[in-house]
Amino acid sequence: MKEKIEARLWVNSKLVEMNPFVEEILAGTVAGALRSLKGVETIKTVELQLRQRTVTVTVNGKELTLTPFPNDIIAGTVSGFVSSLKEIDKVESLRISLRAQ
Repeated sequence: MKEKIEARLWVNSKLVEMNPFVEEILAGTVAGALRSLKGVETIKTVELQLRQRTVTVTVNGKELTLTPFPNDIIAGTVSGFVSSLKEIDKVESLRISLRAQ
């Protein structure tokens, strides 16, 4: 059975409504990137913030320290995805919250 992850997205402190397709792609992209990091095996909750190309992320209540390469990959992927959404003009900050169902 496929894992269901609920995603919520805020851009510039405003909640962005997402259809199921967009929500699933965002959740899968973020979860997939984080699962590839050392120390991350299962994902129950994620809080990810991006401000000025710096990613801060907490997985299952534990803050992760990212080296520059994964920081840049995650920042570029997430900001590129989000900036392509309708009604998003400029991304100054974003927050993504994931919850496994």
